[in-house]
Amino acid sequence: MKTGGAKKKWVSYLKLVFWILLIQFVLLNVSTFLHAGKLTKFYDPAALKDKTPPKNIFSKTWRLFSGPRYAKPVITSKPIYNYETVILKTTDGLNIEAWYIQTDSVVKGTVVLFHGLLNCKSDLINEANEFRYMGYNVMLVDFRAHGNSDGYTTTIGYRESEEVKLAYDWLQKKGEQHVILFGTSMGAVAIIKAMAENEMNISGVVLEMPFGSLHQHMKARAKTLGFPKQPFGAFVTLWTGVRRGFNGFKLNTYQNAEKVNCPVLFQWGNNDHLVPKAEAENIYQHIGSKQKKFVVYEGGVHSSLLQQNITQWRIEVEGFLKSLK
Repeated sequence: MKTGGAKKKWVSYLKLVFWILLIQFVLLNVSTFLHAGKLTKFYDPAALKDKTPPKNIFSKTWRLFSGPRYAKPVITSKPIYNYETVILKTTDGLNIEAWYIQTDSVVKGTVVLFHGLLNCKSDLINEANEFRYMGYNVMLVDFRAHGNSDGYTTTIGYRESEEVKLAYDWLQKKGEQHVILFGTSMGAVAIIKAMAENEMNISGVVLEMPFGSLHQHMKARAKTLGFPKQPFGAFVTLWTGVRRGFNGFKLNTYQNAEKVNCPVLFQWGNNDHLVPKAEAENIYQHIGSKQKKFVVYEGGVHSSLLQQNITQWRIEVEGFLKSLK
């Protein structure tokens, strides 16, 4: 009798554990499904303007469980020089807006600038000005769902690589022979992916703070949202792909970097909370080009390196551009 009673208790205990684990698994999937949607879909700023922060414990818990909503990045300033507004068309019918600005000096080539997630082309005006002063025409591109481009959903670099190729093709039709690509964060990831997938005659690329993969980026985002890196990172990567129609685990900058064979200037700040040192160094090591340089900005965070250390940025970038001749 005692043996039978003990066995029943163990069975009941195992059932309880099973149901607890099952409920946790379901809740994990629901939460990461919602976060995947929030991290890749933007909203009109006006729709979020009057939203008050959650005040009670239930609202705060739901916000943590489902994730915050992000406003679509908007243009906050425009170039002080004359510029041409260019409209590029993606294969899925989105209008991609870009600015094309010519230099006043002897033209050395054209630099195309690509912003990061939750930014837009106006955030790169300072960098564009620097390149223009150095004698380059510049083209600033709004990725889909950013700035004045169409759309409200992003794939964090996966489909954005098409915009890189579209900008390159537009310049080729103008007869541009000396094209340089500049990208920060998601912009750098999209550049690397575009070069891995297409035949592009690029003179050189400046990459700032790219992440190693969508999975690693989501693990980094987990920390900022108050979650453990795993399993949050893996599940959000999975559901991001499901919700946006691609395999999230195939956005792999390491593999794509192996096919980048033009000269590369790789820049990173050693206080970057989204791209740790090992990740940045690993990407750099995978770059196929033999002509490459890794530059560290002391105390640099995951934002414009130019604005954090203008002197170092000018020295490194101008030196790199001169080396391309």
